Amino acid sequence: MILLSNVLSAFVFILSSVIKIYTWIIIIAALISWVRPDPYNPVVRVLRALTEPVQYRVRRRLPFVYAGGIDFSPLVIILLLQFIDIALVGSLAEFAADLHGNLRR
Repeated sequence: MILLSNVLSAFVFILSSVIKIYTWIIIIAALISWVRPDPYNPVVRVLRALTEPVQYRVRRRLPFVYAGGIDFSPLVIILLLQFIDIALVGSLAEFAADLHGNLRR
């Protein structure tokens, strides 16, 4: 059971790190979109490739996120990622800690 607890803890750490990295990618892509970036720049192309599929799905499902010429889909995605990080990843972390704690008793 200690192995399961450690594997679950490692999974929680990796998942939380991926969520934080993707949150920063969303923020950087949103900031770069405020200036007129060169669409042929490799950094801009990578950021668009990483963020545009998710933003497209959010815009398609929630058409009100694009209002008054302002795209709020990055904000919706960041809020959703934070919810997942707190609710799901936090619950898994507590479960792993509880599992590890029960083994020490």
